[in-house]
Amino acid sequence: MASELITSLTGDSAFGRARSVVLVVIDGLGILQLRAHAGHARRLSALVTKKSVGHSLFPSTTAAALTSLLTGADPGVHGLVGYRTMNTQTGHLSNQLSGWEHDGLDPATWQRCETLFERASAAGHPTFAVGPSEYVGSGFSQAVLRGAEYVAADVLRERFAKALSLADEHDGSVVYCYMPEVDKAGHKRGVDSARWLAALEDVDAAFAASVPDGVGVLITADHGMIDVPPTRHVLLGAKDPRWQGVAQLGGEPRMLHVYAEPGADARALAERWQVHSDKTADVMTRDDAIAAGIFGAVNADVAPRIGDVLVAARGLWAFYDDTLQDKGAQRMVGQHGSISPEELMVPMLRAGAFAQA
Repeated sequence: MASELITSLTGDSAFGRARSVVLVVIDGLGILQLRAHAGHARRLSALVTKKSVGHSLFPSTTAAALTSLLTGADPGVHGLVGYRTMNTQTGHLSNQLSGWEHDGLDPATWQRCETLFERASAAGHPTFAVGPSEYVGSGFSQAVLRGAEYVAADVLRERFAKALSLADEHDGSVVYCYMPEVDKAGHKRGVDSARWLAALEDVDAAFAASVPDGVGVLITADHGMIDVPPTRHVLLGAKDPRWQGVAQLGGEPRMLHVYAEPGADARALAERWQVHSDKTADVMTRDDAIAAGIFGAVNADVAPRIGDVLVAARGLWAFYDDTLQDKGAQRMVGQHGSISPEELMVPMLRAGAFAQA
C-alpha cells in the first residue's frame, strides 16, 4: 500500500491517479464492526463496496499493524512484532507503543525500515501526519512517522479538515490522518457500548468535509476488535502449570509472547501450554511461527524479540497474568491481537479522486 500511494501521485496505481493523497487510519474499526453499525456511520458506510475489505496481519495489534501499513514491511522485518516484546538490549519487556523513552529504544534504529514518508520525501513529495497532540514527539511517532511533519489537531472534524487542506495546498503531498477515538472507546467500554457508538458517530461526522478536486482519500484501519467478557478470562494464577519454564510473559491478552527461562525446552513449553489451554488458544513455538511465515520474513536481529512460544487466543478468550497486583488490564473490554475475522478484516474505503478508480 505504501508504494501504491506514492505511485498514485506519479502514475497509475491500484488506487488510481491523484494530485495529492490522504491516508486515514481509524484505529480499531474493523469492517465487520462498521457493517454491523452502519446506521451510526452513514458517510463511511456509503463508501463500502464488495471490494472494500482489507486484512490486518499477525499479530493484529497497533504496534505491528500500523508500522507495516506505514512502511510496507512485515513485522519480522520492521521489528515491532507485538505490544509488549523483548527488548534485546536489556533482556526485559518493552511496550512498543509507550515504552520507548522509558526503555531507551531508539526510534531511528529499533524500527528498522524506511517509512512511507521518507520514501515520498526522497521522491520530492511534501509529507504530513495529522493527529492528536498527545502523540507529538512520542517515540512511536518518531519511529513510524519518520520523514513527516507532525500537525496536531485534537478535534476530529478539524483533524480531517486539516488533512484535506494540507493535501489541497501542497500538490503532490502525502498526508496521514490518525483517528484513535474508536479504539480507545472500544478498549474501555466495548463495541456496541454507548461510548463506542458515540465515538463512531464522531468519526463519521468528520467525513462531512468536502474533498478537494484531485485529492485521493483512502480510509482504512490497523485492526478490528472483539469484546471479551469476564467469563472468558483465563487467569494465570501462581500455581498454574503453564508458568513452569516461563521467564517473562509479553504480548497482550489475546496474543501472548511467552519467553522461556534459560535452558528451557521451547517445544515442551509449547506442548504444556497447548494441553492446559485446550480449546482456548492456538500455540506454536517461535521456530514454527517463523517457518510458517506468520510474521512474514524475519530478520535475524528481530527473531529474538519474538516469544519462544506464541499463544493466540481463540473465540472470545483472553489470557491474564493474575499474579500481578494491578488488575487494570482485566477491566479492558474490547480486545485484539489474535486471528478472528473481527480482528483481521478491516475497511478499505476510497473517496475523492480514488472513488472514481
